Amino acid sequence: MTIWVPQLPSEGVRYRVIADAIALAIQAGELAPGQKLPPQRQLADRLGVTVGTVTRAYAEAERQGRVVARVGSGTYVRDNEAPSSQYFLASRPVEEGIIDLSLSLPPPHPLRAASLGRVLQEIAVEGPLLQRAVEYQSDRGVPEHRERLAVWMTELGMPAEAESLLVTQGGQHGISLALQALTRPGERIAADVLTYPGLISAASQAHLKLLGVPMDAHGMDVEALARLCAQQQPPRLVYITPDQNNPTGAPLSESRRERLAALARRHDFWIVEDGVQYLPATERGTPLYRLAPERTLFIFSTSKVLAGGLRIGTLLAPAMLRERLGAALRAQSWMVPPLMVEAVCRWVASDDSRVLLDWLIEELGARQRLARERLAGYALGGREHGNNLWLPLPEGQRSAILLAALAQRNVLVSSAEPFCVGSEPAPQALRLCLSAAVSREALSQALDTLVELLAEPPTAPWQTL
Repeated sequence: MTIWVPQLPSEGVRYRVIADAIALAIQAGELAPGQKLPPQRQLADRLGVTVGTVTRAYAEAERQGRVVARVGSGTYVRDNEAPSSQYFLASRPVEEGIIDLSLSLPPPHPLRAASLGRVLQEIAVEGPLLQRAVEYQSDRGVPEHRERLAVWMTELGMPAEAESLLVTQGGQHGISLALQALTRPGERIAADVLTYPGLISAASQAHLKLLGVPMDAHGMDVEALARLCAQQQPPRLVYITPDQNNPTGAPLSESRRERLAALARRHDFWIVEDGVQYLPATERGTPLYRLAPERTLFIFSTSKVLAGGLRIGTLLAPAMLRERLGAALRAQSWMVPPLMVEAVCRWVASDDSRVLLDWLIEELGARQRLARERLAGYALGGREHGNNLWLPLPEGQRSAILLAALAQRNVLVSSAEPFCVGSEPAPQALRLCLSAAVSREALSQALDTLVELLAEPPTAPWQTL
């Protein structure tokens, strides 16, 4: 197999010379966006330098924004036509006619802004409350706020007590706090081989080795995890979204939940359970934090129920970790802004939030039925009232080609690539965020485009060279 090998000048600091060669190759089109750079050891052998020199060169190219490293997979030329952080951008206006099904956002509804406006007007006339909002407060959150959020979570079918909660700046913050409190750089953690990109990013930032555990239609293959624990040092923690894997939607079976809890006790690892992707209580299984309460952290957020821009969530943790988590939060931001927490607490206690939640469940169910009718005959994954639909592509179809064809027709979706852990090749599949379309009509239009493109003959391999 031919690999890219640059011609280097004889003079100059070697790692800088290699980094400059990468930049020149990208500018000349010799290295294309998305192309994987040669493995560091192979390139070092070809160039007659040390592996450390190539590692440093790749790091310099990444610092310059020319490449991006994916843990366990390799280093790739950055695609500057798309924002590198697209999976973490807030909702924003897009060009006229674009239907964006790439981000897992709650369906738009005018009641969101109206409800928030009413809550803010109430707060604006309460002098003592405003005074408290500009003062420093507890890192874990005001007791009254934690009590209100615990009641709300319990009403949603996720029983919680105020004492067990830490208020966070959203689910992503909860993940970062858990990693900071439970791990040290260089340690191993595990997750589904396809998992939430936010976990992959947080693990990389924390300098952790992320291991991918095989999965199937019943969620994580816990027996594969057991073999991993038996063959080598067990991971420090396991991150999992048991009610609906992101992106595939696969739920973890009850038997596997029990086995995972037992395995965590046997091998002394922590479980980080992510429940941000909301489902009605009837579609959720037994929470892991109920099966193994002494070693499970549970993450929840308002982002999929009320609004992502509020950046308010909760982290439920065993007593022995609460001080450590509070210290981690103090080190990051001292506290979560109490004004935003007050707004959320008033909102979740209002009738508006209940009306919005009832509408949300009905709307997601209708969108799932619509998509499944249009895509009948394909092996779809997802939950009855979930935000997302997983579409494994038919034999011969390539996700990169279909992704580009959809984008040319103003429909944006996600491939499997950003969700991949480790070095396994990404499956040929698409994640469709049904909830993100501005209306069912827009979703229907996007689905029509997708069905039309799926019906076209696959592009011949030699046409993509």
